[in-house]
Amino acid sequence: MKKFANKYMKWGLTALVVLILAICFVCLIFEGQNIWSGFSVIIRVTMPVIDGLIIAFIATPVLNWIEEKLIFPVCRKCNIDIKKMKNKKRIRAVSVLSTFIFIGLIIYGFFAIVIPQLITSIQNIITRFPTYINNLIELTERLLADNPEVEAYIEGMLDTYSKDLDAFLDNNVLPTVNNLIRSASVGMIGVLKSLYNLVIGLIISLYILSGKEKFASQAKKLCYALFERQTANQIIRAFRFTNKTFIGFLGGKIVDSAIIGVLCFIGTSVLKMPYPVLISVIVGVTNIIPFFGPYIGAIPSALLILVTEPKKCIPFIIFILVLQQLDGNVIGPKILGESTGLSGFWVIFSITLFGGLWGIAGMVVGVPLFAVIYAGINYKVNKFLKKKDLSTNTGDYEKLKYINTEKEYILLEEADDPDHENDQNMEAAIESGESAEADETK
Repeated sequence: MKKFANKYMKWGLTALVVLILAICFVCLIFEGQNIWSGFSVIIRVTMPVIDGLIIAFIATPVLNWIEEKLIFPVCRKCNIDIKKMKNKKRIRAVSVLSTFIFIGLIIYGFFAIVIPQLITSIQNIITRFPTYINNLIELTERLLADNPEVEAYIEGMLDTYSKDLDAFLDNNVLPTVNNLIRSASVGMIGVLKSLYNLVIGLIISLYILSGKEKFASQAKKLCYALFERQTANQIIRAFRFTNKTFIGFLGGKIVDSAIIGVLCFIGTSVLKMPYPVLISVIVGVTNIIPFFGPYIGAIPSALLILVTEPKKCIPFIIFILVLQQLDGNVIGPKILGESTGLSGFWVIFSITLFGGLWGIAGMVVGVPLFAVIYAGINYKVNKFLKKKDLSTNTGDYEKLKYINTEKEYILLEEADDPDHENDQNMEAAIESGESAEADETK
């Protein structure tokens, strides 16, 4: 009787969940704008906490490394009991402080070395901008003089669309400039709010890092309280995989981009390219974005060299192509390894999807996020196949035509063999086998 009651209880809970999901789906369709506005308000209010979680997530590997490689060995040599609660708190406080000092020194060193060079480069670009424009005009005139047909075509285009261009400038460009000037002040307020959220987030991250084991224990406790043991184990395993994927990919990508930035600086300095520091920073920072990042950074850098020293533009493009091949085939695989397990198609798909949803941030986190989703779907598919006593090896389905009633995998070559039955007989056998299995189930 108890078994019977539990069975109907599960059915009732399932029906309730389906009903709730259906209501949520309908509300999402008809009230999607209001729901999204509500989520936006919640995200805006909790932004300091989100910043704190992100900072703590990024700093956790550094904290673990400092504790395991530096502080714990010193404590053992000094005969300090690291399992004692009072000592653990002191060790964690020193570790957190050391972590933020270490990260702060790296950031300060980067800005101390790079920012002055960037400011100098930007100042030179601004002061010499008229000269660069003249160089570009002279280059264009030379190209048009050597190609009179192209020159005549461009002149005709200018004559045809000059009135439209004037109207566009008057009606669209000038009002847009005024709006940009107005929005600049609003943008400054946004920057101040972001700095405020960042400061509060730093304070929150200190508390998170100080008690990260306790927070993890509480989350596991809640998970086992709400779900069955097997389900809770799967959820915890999924969170561990997610953490490993994100840390492995983002950490490796940052290191990879730093190496590419340094190599770019060395190469541009050897080739005597203009503004090597500025170009290297652009290439290194944009390299964090998978696949599209190298092109996003190379295009403005090539344009800058084109208006500065046109003759060096093609050598720079060749150098960037070589550098990106080195990164894609040697440096990247060595550092990242198989951190995501996605093919090239799914990488492009994930960047396109999440980049369209969340912009630059989506392009950065899209690949590891989709890798987690892909792994979850793959796990469920393999689980269903195992229940049906079928192979989970993808290679077994490459040349598969059908699976017979004995669960034998018939390949295309075998199915086309004249020794086998023709397709109609095979389909009839499959249908009869499926109907027999259905009768047995009933």
